[in-house]
Amino acid sequence: MLAIVCPGQGSQTPGFLAPWLELDGAREQLTALGGAASLDLVAHGTESDAETIKNTAVAQPLIVAAGLVVASALFASRDDLVATGAVLAGHSVGELTATALAAVITDEQAITLVAARGRAMAQASAVTPTGMAAVLGGDPDEVLSTLEALGLTPANVNGAGQVVAAGTIEQVAALRDAPPAKARVIPLQVAGAFHTHHMAPAVEVLGAAAASVTPADPALTLLSNADGTPVESGAQALDRLVRQVSNPVRWDLCMETMLSLGVTGLIELAPAGTLVGLAKRAMRGVETLALKSPDDLAAAHTLIDAHRA
Repeated sequence: MLAIVCPGQGSQTPGFLAPWLELDGAREQLTALGGAASLDLVAHGTESDAETIKNTAVAQPLIVAAGLVVASALFASRDDLVATGAVLAGHSVGELTATALAAVITDEQAITLVAARGRAMAQASAVTPTGMAAVLGGDPDEVLSTLEALGLTPANVNGAGQVVAAGTIEQVAALRDAPPAKARVIPLQVAGAFHTHHMAPAVEVLGAAAASVTPADPALTLLSNADGTPVESGAQALDRLVRQVSNPVRWDLCMETMLSLGVTGLIELAPAGTLVGLAKRAMRGVETLALKSPDDLAAAHTLIDAHRA
């Protein structure tokens, strides 16, 4: 069985979409998606610097649009994607990409929603100075107890010995200064404490935007960040996308579900690398591929043929 996964914020790098836009139709597709987001995603994917694409209001639409463009390069049609029988999952904002690929919402709806999400989360981040840091290693129970003692939220439980803590700048600094035993703390280049109560205002904004969308039921198995389980309907998928903004991402449980479903091959859409890195440590024996550039398409097709359901 095949899994196709979509990365979240922080995976983008300057110019990462440039080689993809050399493919037929890719520039036109990205231009149209940018129009729906009221952003020049072509410029942001090819020319904008790291600081510009770090901006939450830019980064989130850019990452979702990138996944949709790369999926179109990988599959001649969405019917071809459905024919693989793949499991779909996305990390944080990547869950919006996966939801579109599962045909729960259209690409245009995904971009409209992610644009609202990105703007609202950027505004929520401006209320109180907050941040996030990855905690690598250490005893899992000790890591979580340390975060609780400092008032931090385990915003991303990523598996493979990685937890992302989120809270105020002072709380993140305290964690950095006194990390759990045998753990490393790495501050992340994000604008706020995503997937925590600090994002509550953004939940209201995204909920209002989602109210105008009529979702379809998933055409493929779609896993939820909330608990790693497959969503049962389009309505549930949309509801969980809204609530996800202020709730932790349980990527560890998504990977456990993939293994329980019998996943044997995994492809991460661009900007790829992070989720494949986690899978290599937590999903031993599963063949993985990070689809970083068009040069990887041939290998991706080989993997798909070997692992389709």
